[in-house]
Amino acid sequence: MDTLENNKEIVRLFNKKVIEECDLDTFNSLMDKDFINRTAPAHANGPDGMWNTFNNILKPAFADLTVEIYDQVAENDKVTTRKAIIGTHTGVLMGIQPTNKKIKIDVIDIVRLQNGKYIEHWGINTLQTVMAELQQA
Repeated sequence: MDTLENNKEIVRLFNKKVIEECDLDTFNSLMDKDFINRTAPAHANGPDGMWNTFNNILKPAFADLTVEIYDQVAENDKVTTRKAIIGTHTGVLMGIQPTNKKIKIDVIDIVRLQNGKYIEHWGINTLQTVMAELQQA
């Protein structure tokens, strides 16, 4: 498998094992100690902040959470993924009580990999829109 395909596979593994299943061992094996999330607030832009988002915010709110990958493009050391995080709102999400509504958070992210590990991340998503819709439910 060439480097670009291998990088795409690492990102797919991250989405399956880390985001869907909250597998801490996989998370730790795929994160570089110097990882930085370029779109997170400065106080939460390291590995711990990313783990917190998946394990303590999204998974408790959407126990059936799945990731659907639509497109992936790899170039040099970066992988861009267009995907959706899908689930049922059965737990509290940042103060929003469960609505049992199906949600879909659209995401585009760019991951830079170094030695097979996440070293940098940039992303945009529709979580704020989903939260606004849930508050109106």
